[in-house]
Amino acid sequence: MLIETPNKKITKGDKEVFDFLTDLKNFEKLMPESIDKFELINEDRFLFSLKGMPEIVLERKGQTPYSQIVLGAASEKLPFTLTADIAKLSESESEVALSFSGEFNAMMGMMIKKPITNFMGALSENLGKI
Repeated sequence: MLIETPNKKITKGDKEVFDFLTDLKNFEKLMPESIDKFELINEDRFLFSLKGMPEIVLERKGQTPYSQIVLGAASEKLPFTLTADIAKLSESESEVALSFSGEFNAMMGMMIKKPITNFMGALSENLGKI
């Protein structure tokens, strides 16, 4: 399953956006209003849950300075990645595209597609607040 958000223009340079996203505690600011819990575990992991959903632990899987950050599920039960691709438009403007990629059976895919799509949309929309 692949879910992508439209590119989001941000009035910050690519380095500033990258620095914001690599500090994982900042993801709390990007979470949708339906967040139930957010906890920074360490500099590479955080836990969150949305109302009515199980807790998910995300960990940093990789990063490329100023252009990409990859987070992934810490549990092998639901293997997926959340990727932020950052494109520099100018010194003071950049664009971010978020993508969610995971391997799920058909039943699980049908159950999680809408909540994940809504979650990704909220993250993308909230990027404008940084």
